[in-house]
Formats: sequence, structure tokens, C-alpha cells
Amino acid sequence: MHGLGAGWHSWAPILDGLAEHREVIAVDLPGFGDTPSLTGEVSIAALTDSVADFIREQGLNGVSTVGQSMGGRIVLELARRGVGGDTVALDPGGFWSDRERLVFGATLRPSIALVRVLRGMLPTLLGSSVGRTLLLAQLSARPWALSRETVLPDVRGLADSPATIAALNALTKGPKQQGAPAGTVPGRVTIGWGRRDLVTVPRQATRATELYPDAVLHWFERCGHFPQWDAPLEATRLILDSTD
Repeated sequence: MHGLGAGWHSWAPILDGLAEHREVIAVDLPGFGDTPSLTGEVSIAALTDSVADFIREQGLNGVSTVGQSMGGRIVLELARRGVGGDTVALDPGGFWSDRERLVFGATLRPSIALVRVLRGMLPTLLGSSVGRTLLLAQLSARPWALSRETVLPDVRGLADSPATIAALNALTKGPKQQGAPAGTVPGRVTIGWGRRDLVTVPRQATRATELYPDAVLHWFERCGHFPQWDAPLEATRLILDSTD
């Protein structure tokens, strides 16, 4: 499960590596990629409902789930509900303090507005190491080192996805993530966090592991909010080692 942005294309840097060892189903959440928007209120609960329904309809009971950012929160919510098997959540949202959530919204909303204004120029801007550094400093620990092909889908998704603002409102105005007492989740839970994450800041990892005491915490040392960007080989290995 992806976060705000490109839909399933967000996982492109690591899909091939995962697919060498697993059957991979990368979904577009409602309102992202090719999936129609929800007809009712957009909330984390409603987005999670849509994934739980998909798992049930496709006969995927016990499937391992992996998510990043908003998608990381969704897979933890699935685990809390007892849906799926092993769970890997990368830099999940929902574990912020009230002040951190305000900062998250206050910094991300202008960034989304900016990429919408620059929509037609994004391929050129992101083709330059300087442009990537200016546009992606909040998201990556080393934006200058990334390729345009890696980052362009997610940045375009922020600009184009019809559910971007509704999902952002769900994150910034809705309830925080609930936890799961020890022994209540259906499989292993692994939480990965970038030491240099400026979106869901590293101190939130403590709250996440307190609320999910069965979880194992993995630190990505030189990594921002997108492990699949900054540390693709490490992210791939963590997912493979943490799931059956």
C-alpha cells in the first residue's frame, strides 16, 4: 500500500527485487492511480475498509501486507483488525503529537500546491540534481542522488491524484492511529523508520512501538521518508526477511 502520491508506481524501485522471490500485488488505493475515488467520506478507516474488502474478495486471507507512509498506517490498521498475515510498515503516519501533526499539514500542503503549479515543468525540474534537491528535501535524505524516473511518478501523483487533499485531510484532521495489544495481531509486525525522516519524524517510532508492542523496529540509517527511494536494496531485504 502506497502513501500520498503515485499509487502502485511508488513501489517501482523495489518491485522487481520483490517479485524475484514473491508474488506481488501492488494496489492503487481509492482515488489514486487507476482506482476510482470513494463515494463517501475519505478516512483512514474507509481506505482500510476498501483494502480489507479487496483481500476478502480476492481470497487473499493471510496475505502479507506492506505499506509506506499512509499505506504503512493502513497495513498497521489491518493488523490491528486481524486482517492479513505478516505486516511491514515503513515510516507510517498516525503516531504524531498534536504539534507534529500541525507541522506535517502546514509543510505538506504548500508542497502539494507548489507541484500542482509546476506540473508541466516537473520532468525538467526533476531531471536536475538541483531541482530534485529543492523539491524533495522534505522527502529524501539524498534527493540529488535519485533518478528522475524514481521520483517523478510520486511527485506527479501528488499533483494529479483526485484523493490527495481528501486523504491529507484524513491524516491531519482525523483520529490518530490506534494500537494493538500484545498477542492480538495475526502475524509478525515490522516497522521500518528512516533516521532522517522529516515527514513522520523518528521520535514517532517510539510511540508506534509502544502501541504495537509485538512489532520489531528497523532503522534505515541514511534514509528519509521513502525507504524505497533512499535505500531500495535494504527495503527489499527487510520486506523479504519479515514476511512469508
